[in-house]
Amino acid sequence: MTLHLIKLCVGIETLSELAAWQSRRLKEKKRDGEAQELIHITRHAPRRAAEILDGGSLYWVIKGWVSARQRLLAFRPVMKDGIAHCALVYDKELVAVEPRAHRAFQGWRYLDPKDAPPDMAIWTKGADLPDALRRELISLGLL
Repeated sequence: MTLHLIKLCVGIETLSELAAWQSRRLKEKKRDGEAQELIHITRHAPRRAAEILDGGSLYWVIKGWVSARQRLLAFRPVMKDGIAHCALVYDKELVAVEPRAHRAFQGWRYLDPKDAPPDMAIWTKGADLPDALRRELISLGLL
């Protein structure tokens, strides 16, 4: 059975800002001769890794809203300041999902597929609106 992870996207205000940050990061890695992959370093490795790597994604919470996902590709052990950590390796494709409010939390959490918001093929509902306004209209049930 597939399982997902959910994580806060700290320091990012909008989905387009996340996309731009990741694009810049990949360009920096190319310039520096590093592997062009996106990773996030976390303290603990998921114990249910096999379920997650069976088609699971990393869902990003941006400013209190689940906004996007990226398919998880691998988990790698890494050392950071002499302490074992885990590198979450995820796909370059950033998939927008139907925004869903989500409270803040620390670290990452497992996300059951039945609780994951569906993908948005294209940013259709209010795509031309600023993120904050679109979120407000969604929370009011108007989009």
